[in-house]
Amino acid sequence: MAPEPEPEDGRELYALLHLSPESSDEEIRRAYRQYAQIYHPDKYQDPQMKDVATENFQRIRDAYEVLSDENKRQIYDIYGMEGLNSGLELGPKLNKPEEIKRQLDELRRRKEEEKFFVHARSTGSVIANFSVPQYLDGDNIMKGMGMSSQIELPVSKLNTVTVGGNLVVNGAAGTGAATAVLRHQLSSVSSIDFMATVGLRSLIGVQTFRQISPNSTATSGLALSLRDGSINLSNGWTRQLSENTVGNIQLVLGNESNISVGWQKKDEKFSATGEVKIGTNSFGASAHYTHHFSSKSHGRVAGRVGSTALDFEIGGGRRISEFSTVRMLYNIGIQGVSWRFELNRAGQKLVIPVLLSTDLNALFVTGAFAIPSTLYFLLQTYVVKPYYLKREKQKTLEKMDSLSTQLTEARQAAKKAQRLLEPVSNRKKNKQLENDGLVITKALYGDRKKIKESSELSDIDDNIASQVLDVTIPLNFLVTEAGQLKLHEGIKKSGIMGFYDPCPGDPKLLLVEYTFHGQQYKVMADDYGALLIPQDIHRI
Repeated sequence: MAPEPEPEDGRELYALLHLSPESSDEEIRRAYRQYAQIYHPDKYQDPQMKDVATENFQRIRDAYEVLSDENKRQIYDIYGMEGLNSGLELGPKLNKPEEIKRQLDELRRRKEEEKFFVHARSTGSVIANFSVPQYLDGDNIMKGMGMSSQIELPVSKLNTVTVGGNLVVNGAAGTGAATAVLRHQLSSVSSIDFMATVGLRSLIGVQTFRQISPNSTATSGLALSLRDGSINLSNGWTRQLSENTVGNIQLVLGNESNISVGWQKKDEKFSATGEVKIGTNSFGASAHYTHHFSSKSHGRVAGRVGSTALDFEIGGGRRISEFSTVRMLYNIGIQGVSWRFELNRAGQKLVIPVLLSTDLNALFVTGAFAIPSTLYFLLQTYVVKPYYLKREKQKTLEKMDSLSTQLTEARQAAKKAQRLLEPVSNRKKNKQLENDGLVITKALYGDRKKIKESSELSDIDDNIASQVLDVTIPLNFLVTEAGQLKLHEGIKKSGIMGFYDPCPGDPKLLLVEYTFHGQQYKVMADDYGALLIPQDIHRI
């Protein structure tokens, strides 16, 4: 059986009422009554104290409503607050834990399917070709245009349908095609695609994919042309050569038989690819290298050589938002000198190639590269970089201010909760003093390193105080009449009434110094660790 998921909230409701997950119904009622007597709003006349009591009483009542209801408690124990907020309707038929778990599993499955179907992936591109020489000759500056679009839609956990199309217009002529692919997942390591294309190259085909080893995959395909009846066979092999490098071989047999060998290497700083392709009627080789200067900018160099192409390309790009990237490339080849502008956003691409000249004049070639490069570096150095540095700094400051505000409010809320606990806490402390029992003399909760530093100091300086909280009052309140204090295993201590998390994300400790029968004791406990005092091993 699969392990049950652990709640992600640190069992906060149990911490709030100072209970163990194994607590009985009577223990839950007793804990609720104890805290209700402290935080009931009717006990306070002062408006501020009344507001604090009302807020904390609501938290206690909400926790009690969940833990005192057998069905809700079962859901909370299995799935935490996510399960309670999932929309499951509890009824008289859901009396057994296994029934609740079965219903929750079904609900989670339905929600996963809904999420699965919603996430259809759409990609598309628009290419607008411009030609300056054509415009200078008196023709339209727009040389041609192309559009393509594709949407991938899961229809079940094992089947995915992909539908796409493209349209190309060049002068007064145009072509188009539409494609549909059904992918069926045969197993965790294999799948099969059925495809059909209508338009300029109408065909039907099938392709299989299989992972033949942890580092190798293979594909095989067959395509039948509906125009001339020709058949193309294809086979491909891909192998992981190293942690960052992949190699592949592709063999195609048919009207345009060819074999290609390629590789790709990619890590955080750069990516590079290369391919050599030899066919019955053509040959070619290509390579490109992209270097990431930072998380937002990159440079690119690429080249192609072969029977139908000879060009060199250089340029760069920058991420301008979370989902958008712009790129400018300079290209020189047998067709002339051109610029290419690209905008990529969330799977959609706009490409604008601009042919500047068909003549490879040395002065023009140099100027076409130098002028935009100089402008780019000037803008990057004096405009873009300072702007982004300023914006990042502002975002960091805003994030720090927001976190600081949240921590300040949480500290104030914990202090206010302690103020209401203090009278009862002091009465319990005085009673323990009279009986020479358990008295918490010092208790600090917070950052592990700061707690260890403060354990050696008599006074807490400002540097330490911001990351630790004095919790002497709430711990004295939790001491039982028998002179014991027990904190339960697996319960995050920041959820205890009068506590809060002063350093989110960092390891935390609880330091407790106490006296018992005239002796001094000292102990530290991890955030989720159990603690039972007094014990002789804690004696100083």
